[in-house]
Amino acid sequence: MANVLSYRPKTGEIPTEPGVYRFRDQNSRVLYVGKAKNLRARLSNYFAPLESLHERTRRMVTTATSVEWTVVGSEVEALQLEFHWIKEFDPPFNVMFKDDKSYPYLAVTLAEEAPRALVTRTTGIKGARYFGPYPKVWAVYDTIELMLKAFPIRTCKDSDYKRAMQSGKPCFAGQIGRCFGPCSGLVSIEEHREIVKRFVSFMGSQDRKLINELTQEMKAASAVMNFELAAKRRDQVAALEAVLEKSAVVLRDSVDIDLFGIVHDELAAAVQQFVVRGGRIRGVRGWVVDKGLDASMGELVDSIVQTVYNENNPPPREIVVPELPDDAAALEEWLRGMAGAKVQVRAAQRGEKAALLATATQNAAHSLMLYKTRRSSDFTARSKALEDIQEALGMTEAPLRMECYDVSHLGGTNIVASMVVFEDGLPRKDQYRRFNIPESTDDTDSIYRTLTRRLAHLREEAAEPAADPAAEESAGEKRRRFSYPPNLLIVDGGQPQVEAAARALRESGVQGIQLCGIAKRLEEIWLPDSDYPVILPRNSDALFLFQRIRDEAHRFAITHQRASRKRDINSVLGEIPGLGPARVSVLLKHFGSVSQLKQASPEAIAEVRGVGPALAQAIHQHLRA
Repeated sequence: MANVLSYRPKTGEIPTEPGVYRFRDQNSRVLYVGKAKNLRARLSNYFAPLESLHERTRRMVTTATSVEWTVVGSEVEALQLEFHWIKEFDPPFNVMFKDDKSYPYLAVTLAEEAPRALVTRTTGIKGARYFGPYPKVWAVYDTIELMLKAFPIRTCKDSDYKRAMQSGKPCFAGQIGRCFGPCSGLVSIEEHREIVKRFVSFMGSQDRKLINELTQEMKAASAVMNFELAAKRRDQVAALEAVLEKSAVVLRDSVDIDLFGIVHDELAAAVQQFVVRGGRIRGVRGWVVDKGLDASMGELVDSIVQTVYNENNPPPREIVVPELPDDAAALEEWLRGMAGAKVQVRAAQRGEKAALLATATQNAAHSLMLYKTRRSSDFTARSKALEDIQEALGMTEAPLRMECYDVSHLGGTNIVASMVVFEDGLPRKDQYRRFNIPESTDDTDSIYRTLTRRLAHLREEAAEPAADPAAEESAGEKRRRFSYPPNLLIVDGGQPQVEAAARALRESGVQGIQLCGIAKRLEEIWLPDSDYPVILPRNSDALFLFQRIRDEAHRFAITHQRASRKRDINSVLGEIPGLGPARVSVLLKHFGSVSQLKQASPEAIAEVRGVGPALAQAIHQHLRA
């Protein structure tokens, strides 16, 4: 692979003005669309040495055969042009929405003669006012059910309304009390439109002003003994109160914002959008984004905001995100063109908005975990992943049993290693193992020691004579799971870690086991004695499975390392006479860590509750010894 791309333009040919660029392949298909405040500075990043590029960026620029750009007048124009080109060309390396399902909205068709309320999943109805999105369709119907008690407006189809107006008879929904449009004869078109305006006003603000007005009318009607009107107002107040109760109060009544909680890894990002109107969560929407390139949080925010809002779904006055993109000012200007008013994009750091953003982020993290779990549990996807791994690594059979190893330590101390087992693409937690490593020079030495111990069990098992199955069963013995040979050994790391594992495998004499390593930064698969890594497709199930087993090994190692460190701390302090578990806990809580306790003077230690001068002196001397 040449280190310099043949289509790279000369640096002096690239303008320094704002603009939008497109990478194309040999068939002139647009692979990626991007914008830049300075085209020359931005494009030079793509033409850096290939080995320094992220794997996905490297794959994009090596797949492309040309790059072109268009200079525009400002960052806002660049943002607008990028948005339209992404919609037009659908480039595969841009951020894509994995979950393309639509969400239900409550729409009011204000452009019609007699506006009606309806449930819809499309946002292109001309002149309609939308509320939502709602997480479930039944939530929209519940809202309409309650709101019709307070605001009796039309809900029937256009065809039924026209037929009823021509015949002079109410439609079927009106006859059973489900539609209160002008065809019912109870209200005129003008009166009906006024009711619709109040309906839209309440749904848009959800403040208590209207409830207070209706309450006053109820009391006034009751005072003059107009109990029928009083009862009607009472039912309306109850219905509006029920609507408000369905939306939890989270912020002040005047606050209208959208919050985006985002959690991402190397390949995907989960997004949770909280729609807050009138200080209440009116809608929740969640989806998963497929990351085309190695997008940062700011770039994800930029792309997500551009995708969510359009002319039919304008943004609110304020949008809260985890991190501001580099072109936040241009993004606000672009949003202003759709909203017709100033829009602020903010990154909440503290306060009630930050707390709500943390809740949205927590939901996004759960959504990403659920997405990965569901993808892993799909039998077809697992089978395809194992087949792809077999083909990519040149194995004779699919790796039905895989073992992955990771090392964890704290500054070279408390060194531990983990072994996790996946069978048929699923974790077998009952077969996980932990290794304590007394001493080691570095991670490669730790990998070598761990696999030497692991492979020794396989060598011993192979050397033992075959046991009589009947005798084993009669004795009630169970075969040791640790002795099952894997098809594939995976280590967390690149070439150095793989070579250390290969040395352990050669010295063990065990045959028939494939070995590889996965490098976290670029998600590359390394094989022993190979100068170049195996690059799996970015969205392949095989890479997803590799990532999952690697992350599980890392999690298992970290958990064991922390527990080992905690036991080590307690054992050091537990050697001091007169210092029991309760006082150890109080000391660690007071000083925060053993290192801080070591630096403390005897007088400072003696200030801790339950520790006298004599014990404080003993602790100080023991830790300094």
